[in-house]
Amino acid sequence: MGGMGSGRRNQSGRNATDDYRALDVRRWQRDGFLTPGRAFSWQWTRNGETVASIQVRSESDRVVLSYRQRSSGGEWKDENYPVRLDWSPCTYGGQRAWFLCPAAGCGRRVAILYGGGIFACRHCYRLAYPSQRESADDRALRQAQNIRKRLGGTANMMEPFPPKPKGMRWRTYERLADRERRHTQVSLAGIVRRFGLKIEG
Repeated sequence: MGGMGSGRRNQSGRNATDDYRALDVRRWQRDGFLTPGRAFSWQWTRNGETVASIQVRSESDRVVLSYRQRSSGGEWKDENYPVRLDWSPCTYGGQRAWFLCPAAGCGRRVAILYGGGIFACRHCYRLAYPSQRESADDRALRQAQNIRKRLGGTANMMEPFPPKPKGMRWRTYERLADRERRHTQVSLAGIVRRFGLKIEG
């Protein structure tokens, strides 16, 4: 399940969370799947087709995962093991569910588990977040695009800079415009370096 050790790596050599199949306890709680006695199937799809699935049974203080997996084209292996749940009070009432990572010696309280040989937390798999594998110029481009979208524009850097939204202070608008210009300059400088371009003076 999910190709432990496969996928793209960031600059530190670590795989990223979006390279692995994920189980999110927050969604399961929101959809009512954590009710004791509930059994359900969880699937992952690609281009509308199911590429993997697991069976899940909810109990009072845990969920039990059942699935088949194989590593590097080896023999298929049946997996069946519990993942304990923990609960914390919410500010405005109710409780929030957490997984307790089932990897040996871990037990961290996490919202998401990632699938390799077993489902475990990102710390056990040493996974980075996607943003952590961005280069400085990629990050600058994303930040510039976010500012444009915040101002009501699009992420298309070829379009004119968005006008000031109604109700926004000019001081705020000018500060955001200045930040967008600085991020864009960093991004363009990175593109110039990456492709060996020469800028005519």
